[in-house]
Parts: sequence; C-alpha cells; structure tokens
Amino acid sequence: MAKRSQPKWTVPAEGDRPVLKLFNSLTRKKEKFIPKNGNNVTWYSCGPTVYDASHMGHARSYISFDILRRVLSDYFGYKILYVMNITDIDDKIIRRARQNHLYDKYLSEPRSLEDTLSDAKVVMDLFEENVKNATDPDKKVMLTNMLSSMTSSVNSLKQAVQSNDVDQIESNKILFLQAAKDPISQWLDKANGSSVTDNEIFMTLPRFWEKEFQNDMKALNVLPPDVLTRVSEYIPEIVKFIERIISNGLAYVANGSVYFNVGQYDSKKNHFYAKLVPEAYGDKNLLLEGEGDLTTEFSEKQSANDFALWKKSKSGEPSWESPWGLGRPGWHIECSAMASEVCGDSLDIHTGGVDLKFPHHDNELAQSEAYFDCENWVSYFLHTGHLTIAGCKMSKSLKNFITIQDALQKNSAAQLRLAFLLHSWKDTLDYSPNTMEMAVQYEKLLNEFFLTIKDAIRCGSGAGQGGCWLGEEAQLFNKLMTTQDLVHKALCDNIDTRSALDSIREIVSATNLYLSNKNGAPNTPGAPSAPLLERVGKYVTELLHIFGVIDGSRGGIGFPIRQNANEDFEGLVMPYLEVVASFRKAVRDSAKSTMAKEILTLCDSLRDDTLPNLGVRLEDREDRSIVKLVPKEQLLKEKEDKKKIEAEKSLEKERRKLEQLALEKAKEEQKKIPPSEMFKSELDKYSQFDDKGIPTHDNSGKEISKGQVKKLQKLQQAQEKKYNDYLKSSEPKE
Repeated sequence: MAKRSQPKWTVPAEGDRPVLKLFNSLTRKKEKFIPKNGNNVTWYSCGPTVYDASHMGHARSYISFDILRRVLSDYFGYKILYVMNITDIDDKIIRRARQNHLYDKYLSEPRSLEDTLSDAKVVMDLFEENVKNATDPDKKVMLTNMLSSMTSSVNSLKQAVQSNDVDQIESNKILFLQAAKDPISQWLDKANGSSVTDNEIFMTLPRFWEKEFQNDMKALNVLPPDVLTRVSEYIPEIVKFIERIISNGLAYVANGSVYFNVGQYDSKKNHFYAKLVPEAYGDKNLLLEGEGDLTTEFSEKQSANDFALWKKSKSGEPSWESPWGLGRPGWHIECSAMASEVCGDSLDIHTGGVDLKFPHHDNELAQSEAYFDCENWVSYFLHTGHLTIAGCKMSKSLKNFITIQDALQKNSAAQLRLAFLLHSWKDTLDYSPNTMEMAVQYEKLLNEFFLTIKDAIRCGSGAGQGGCWLGEEAQLFNKLMTTQDLVHKALCDNIDTRSALDSIREIVSATNLYLSNKNGAPNTPGAPSAPLLERVGKYVTELLHIFGVIDGSRGGIGFPIRQNANEDFEGLVMPYLEVVASFRKAVRDSAKSTMAKEILTLCDSLRDDTLPNLGVRLEDREDRSIVKLVPKEQLLKEKEDKKKIEAEKSLEKERRKLEQLALEKAKEEQKKIPPSEMFKSELDKYSQFDDKGIPTHDNSGKEISKGQVKKLQKLQQAQEKKYNDYLKSSEPKE
C-alpha cells in the first residue's frame, strides 16, 4: 500500500471583522485608529485648573477618559502611556488665591461695627452697579439673587443694631460677611491686590484643591495617570520651549512678554492655524478668554490673533526668572512643553473637554508644530461633550455647578459611571434625576441578574456537571456569541458603550428567560447548565470590569461582596446561609401542614426582619428558598419602600371605601327628595319651572328645548319611583 501524503490544508476565509475607529476632532469624523509605534500609545489629557472644588463637569471628562483608556488598554490590548497635567499657575488661580488671602486678612483684623457698615455700603453700591451692567441673562439672575441675599443680611444687621441686641449684631455681622464674600473679596482685590507678592500664597490654594481633586477621582474609581505634571515644576522646560519657538522665527518678545506670531506661523507651507475650529479664527471673545482673566490690554501684540507664551508679571502676581525678565507661563504653553517633555515629538491621542478646542487646543497644536517644525503633532484629538444640569449649561461663574462630593451623596460612583456609559462620550450629557434613574435601574437589573445566576450555579442546578446541553442551551450560547460580536462592533465604532450596554441588556433578558424555563433537579435534562451560566456571568462581569463599573480582582461573577480587600465574604458565608435557608424551609413546610401559625410567623420574621439587617435576601420558591447577598442599606430601603407602597394601598383602599359610603349615603339622601323639588335646587342650570317642577328655562332665561324637557321628565319619573320606595320603607311596620 502506497504511503499516504499530508492532505492539502485550506486557508479559512477571513471574515469582515470591524476595526477600531475613533471620532477625531481634527477631521470631524471617525478614523481608523493607528498608533505610530505599534501597540504603544502616547496619550496626553488636559487636567484641571485647581482653584475650586471639582464638579460634575470634571467628572464628565475624567470618567469618560477613564472609560476610553480602560477599553483601549483592557479590551483592545494597547500599551498606553497616560499623561495628565495639573494647572497650578493660571489667571483664575492667581485671582482666587489673592482674593482669599485678602478676605481672610480682612476678617482677622479688628474692625468696629461702624466700619463694617460703612464697608458694606461701599461694597453694595459697587455690586449694584455690576448687576445693572450685566448683559448675560443667566449671570444677571445669579447676581440679582446674590444682591438680594446681601441686602437681606444687611437689613437684618441694621435691625439688630437698632434693637441693641449684642448677640444678634455679632451673628448678623458674620452672616453678612459670608453672604458678601465674593463682592468683598473683589473689592479688596481691586484696592490691595498689587500688594500681594509672596509666591507661596499662590501655591497654597492649588495644592489644596489638587489634593481634593485626586480624592474625588479616587472616589469615582478613575485610574491615576502614569505621569502627573504640574506647571510649577516645569518652568525651566517651558522657558526652553519658548526660546526654541523664538529661534524658529515664530514668536517675539514685547515689553517683557513673549507672544506667538499667528500670522507668521499660518503663512508657512506646512502649518495651519486653528485646525480644530478654523471658523473661530479671529473670534475676539474667545481669544480674550484664552488669554486669561487678568489680561487687560493687547497694545504690545503685533496682531490681535497672537497669544501669550510668557507673561510679564505685574504687581500682585507670582513670578519666575526668564531671559525676558520676571514673569509666568501663558496658559497654552504649559501643555505643549510638558507633553513633549514626557512623550517626545508627537502624541497619538490628546483629550480634553469640547470647550477647550479653541483657542486652547488650537494654540497647543500651533506652538508644538512650531517647536518641532512638523505638520501633525497630534494624530487623534478626542473631545468629550458638554455636561448640562436639567438642560442648562453648568458654569462656575453662574454658581450652578454640582460638586462631585455632592453628586456622590445622591448616587454611587458605579451609578455615575453607568450614566456616562449609557450615553455617547462625545455628545452633550444632561445630568438630571431622569438620567440618574436610568443608571440606577440598569444597575439594579445587573445586580439581580448576577444574584440569580450565582444562585442557579451554586444551588445544585447542574452544578459540577453542567446539566444536559439541549436546544435551549444552544440558543443561549448562540445569543452569547451574538452579544460578544455586537459588543465588539460597538466598541470598535468610536467606543460606543451605549450600544454595548444595550446588547448586555439583551443577554441578561435571554438568560433570565432561559432560567425561567428550567426547573429540573440537578443533573437532569431539565436543569440549567452551570458552565454555560458561568460563562455568561463572567463575560458580563468582565465587560463591567473593563468599563470600570466593577473594581477589584477579576474572575468572579457580579459585584463583589467583601468585608475587606482580601476576603471573599460571599464564598465564606454562603454555605452557612444555605443551611439556614434549607432548615427554615423544612420547618416552614412542616408548620404549613400542621397549621402552626406561630411558627410560620417566626419563619416570616427571619426572612423579613432578621436576615435583611444582615444583608441577606431570602426568596421563597415552591421547591426551595433562594439566598442572595445584597447590601444591607439596599434591603432596608426596599423594605421601607414596600411599607410605603402598602401604606399607600391601604390609604387608597380606605379612600375608596369612604367614597363608596359617601356615594351610597348620597343615593339614600337623593331618594328622600320629592320629584317636584329635585331640579329646583339647581339654580346654576335653571331659572323657571312648571307646576310639576320640570325646568322650562335655563339660567340665562332661554327656553329649554322639547328634547331636553323629555329627558328631564324621564329623570323625574325615575326619581318618583325611588321616592315612593323610600316612603314605603319609612312606613311603620305593623
């Protein structure tokens, strides 16, 4: 027999697999993601300007960036160098630090009541002028409300003075100083701001708020950056960066400041200014905003479009040595210098809020491309959408912002993240009760799903053996495969987490349906397949890990329940709880058969009162009792909600009962009315009646139609029967 040779192998057909595309602000469309260095990605993210509490606008950006970063790293497998800056030198910081310093000094100085009232009049007069001159309607409303609060506190102080109540005078004086803090601070800054010269004063404020920001990010489960840069620590590098731009002929020195020459840059063949928002070129309002709060004039600039790389420090501002004299960095140059120092001559990804596109990011691009004499410093610019509050844009200047800590008092970090995941990262997101309720309900759906399948896996439903693989198992498995494909497609499509979570919702529903159709004993054809359920549960759990909704070690199913970081609390206590649940069911079944009501009451009390206080939910089924570990607070809230619903039902039942009694009483009273009198009380409808009491004219004096008279006669005849029945029932019985 001839030797058989190796048969020919056929290459499998390559499927049409989706590839990752990201919405690139530089092209305003989705582009295939191609890092410059294989699987390695350099990513720079604009960090916060730390002068006040972090708010939900910050959360919008940094949770969104965290989700994008986790998906690129943990799902797509990219090796990311993530760099973020802290802006600790900025016009807003300088002004706020100076005002806080002067306000605190003002409070600490001894001051008579007469002086306080005199200062209050000056501050109020100046502030009233500001309110009159305000043009922005939202800002005018905010200032008007502030003025009203100040006026009220001043009037209370004057009344206390008139009554000569020492305690009331002191408390109302404090209330006024608190209500008028911003106007007083602005007044003091205008008068004495130039006297503040100590650099340390300008560093204390950002150090405090940076620490608070980092605490907030940790509370939101946002991963820390690989490299965190602060402007104050990169002054020499910033100076060198500016010097090179000058030597490249694209910046100039004027009166101790350095400005970027936009016109000269834009005229170069390989350069283009305002790549992100070309239509904003020359927008005076945006350019002024980009130069900073303390900028007062542009007379030394060669063109209004030019922007500051280095600012000559004025009195009352921090300063550092430079070849051009004492000064400080401009806002835009910090990011260019620090990102380049860490990441080199280009970035794969640059992220920031959509409000930073122009002029900040456009200026960054121009500076960096002028420095490196290149055409494309950033490959992909990703901008998160605005955050609105009940439809209104959030703004610190309007004082309508919600701090992260305030938000976390109402919702958990996981719920906030789910709210963002349920919306596109690049679109406007409205932070409202409705938005958060959607997230809360989605979290509840997931939690109940995990508890249900963990119980099905744990409590003998094919555990260890997996049950029989029948048509229903194949159907659920195929649904899982489809879900994985849909999730992959969604994440490739600009990291569309909203569509991904829609697909997760579908596999959850399919799994619940599968379990509702399975009720066989362990290792029988009717039992659910434990390995299949485990596969579904672990897939959903892993995706939530990738999104940052679930934190901690991987490998389990659902939201972890731990007493401490190193202890699997659920695995430890569940065997004991299962024994308690089984024993209780046996006792309960026995009590039912013997009608032992007291024992049944005790069993219900264990389920409804004792175990919920320990974070245990017991669900009675016909064949067994299901044990679920749920946070104690959630169970107690569910119990309270159930009581409220039952109380509302009881009240509604009582209300209907009273209505029914009132209706029956009214019917009885109606029977007592003689037919000839039944319409005469309705003077709002009728004005004249015939000798039988039938209306002949309506309340306006118009004669009633014959058809209407016939209807009234029929009603009177019906009343006559009721009245006669009443008279008979009232006759004394013999």
